[in-house]
Amino acid sequence: MIARMLPAPNRRRGWLVASLMVLSLPGCQSVGRSHQARKIPQLGVIDPNQPRELHKMPFPPYVIEPPDELDIAIKPPLPDGNPSTVVVGSDGFVDLGFAGDVFVAGLTLAEAEERIAEHLAALPAPENGRRKEHYQASVRLANNQSKFYYVLGAVANQGRFRSTGNETVLDAIIQAGLRSHSLPEKAYLARPHPAGGHDQILKIDWCGIRDRGDTLTNYQVLPGDRIIVPGTRPPGLLGSLLGQ
Repeated sequence: MIARMLPAPNRRRGWLVASLMVLSLPGCQSVGRSHQARKIPQLGVIDPNQPRELHKMPFPPYVIEPPDELDIAIKPPLPDGNPSTVVVGSDGFVDLGFAGDVFVAGLTLAEAEERIAEHLAALPAPENGRRKEHYQASVRLANNQSKFYYVLGAVANQGRFRSTGNETVLDAIIQAGLRSHSLPEKAYLARPHPAGGHDQILKIDWCGIRDRGDTLTNYQVLPGDRIIVPGTRPPGLLGSLLGQ
């Protein structure tokens, strides 16, 4: 069988279409964006001692902050009824109705239980001659509204995401979503440090995480972490029409 050659104009058109398809392919090779991508440095170092996928660490006891929502139960019940779900105010107090306000910001849940019980024990005895009750308090987290991590840069949904303690870098980037001009292979994690402390910048091997199932840099995301995903220039109108 003799292969039929395309006419010259058709061959040129075929090469153009094939080239555009290659340029629009997503992935770690970034063929169409290699010139721009080379100008963007890969920041951070790999720290094998950080908690990561398959080697996560439990979080320390939860510290209450505004505007967390707490489930508070008091035994025996207060005369005017127990509060149920309360919101920690911006001043750090929770409202217990006629029993008054209690400052709980900066406390763990166990410490808040003790603080509320101490507050109730200090209330005056009832005027009707009844004995003073010995109250116990139970405090549970109803809704975490104060612990977040952040995904920034060339992602579809830049912003903050609620931290539950189980997220990894892979979870965070997938949740934020990538764009056609994202460079996740240049991504890194910046972890907060004390004022004046050394920067803690962790390199993310996106290709290893995604393509090889390598967990070394699929770090467990901690509250306050910033994951930065660099990107090239957003595609123009033609690039958008071609799906680049």
